[in-house]
Amino acid sequence: MLDVVTLGESMIQMTPTQSGLLRHARQFERYVGGAESNVAIGLARLGHETGWMSRVGADEFGACVQSAIRGEGVDTSRVVEDEEAPTGVYFKERRRSDLTRVYYYRDDSAASRMVPSDLDAEYVAQAEYLHLTGITPALSASCRETVWEALQIAEAEDVAVSLDPNVRRKLWSEEEARAELLEMMPYVHTVLTGAGEATLLTDEEDPAEAARALRKMGPRQVVVRLGEKGALAVNGNGDLERRTAIDVEVVDVVGAGDAFTAGYLAGQLREWSVGRSLRLGNVAGGLATTVTGDSEGIPTWAEVQPYLDGEAHTEDVDR
Repeated sequence: MLDVVTLGESMIQMTPTQSGLLRHARQFERYVGGAESNVAIGLARLGHETGWMSRVGADEFGACVQSAIRGEGVDTSRVVEDEEAPTGVYFKERRRSDLTRVYYYRDDSAASRMVPSDLDAEYVAQAEYLHLTGITPALSASCRETVWEALQIAEAEDVAVSLDPNVRRKLWSEEEARAELLEMMPYVHTVLTGAGEATLLTDEEDPAEAARALRKMGPRQVVVRLGEKGALAVNGNGDLERRTAIDVEVVDVVGAGDAFTAGYLAGQLREWSVGRSLRLGNVAGGLATTVTGDSEGIPTWAEVQPYLDGEAHTEDVDR
């Protein structure tokens, strides 16, 4: 029995050891990155059982991706190895702590060749949540079909769907992203989005109004990340809740949104209130920014304890 199953591409991330233009970089550190696998890893560190579905190349990078994610306690038994397409790679360019550019080399990657037959309906059905992002349907036509098949399975099996729009403008236009994501909304239980994406989807500049507009489209909960201002949510009753961010020294913001999502969903899986779940999301997202890498800074359950408003949240976790 899994708490959360995720679906999406994970890639090899190459990060220069020094800041500056990528053209001047001579040494790199290798990481593994992917929005959906980051969420699975984050939830696993917070004590939950998770699985990740995808395709990787039958190559050394594919083996690296699987090993890294599996090593975090995430089930990778439904990952397909593609003999004909490579595992994707991307490079980060760090100009300063608050400015990072990312260059992707993922055209015709193994993950972009995902097809509906890659999905195991029984595997999805056992989970409480299916977590998706707007990245996967943008990768290819077959990936879009796969996402919609996953949505249909979740609906048939009464599995709650969480969605991070995660709009990647290098993959599709804002118009294409908006049309596709809005079509998905009636199938989604929980939306977790950034303020800019919430505005893109609703034309509402105010994050609270954007959240309310999204909720009217079908989701029971809409959560909007506000960066250093924390986060807000419109809950199942239509009530608005806000929580502030924690104060940390930011090193790398990449992956912070995924860490927040993991924290928020962890709170919901524990049947916490929306407000407490927001707090856990803010803590996880904030701590993630203190370390370089996509998932390296996502905290464990023990690490979030000092930040949870002084409340007693200690639990026995069998890991």
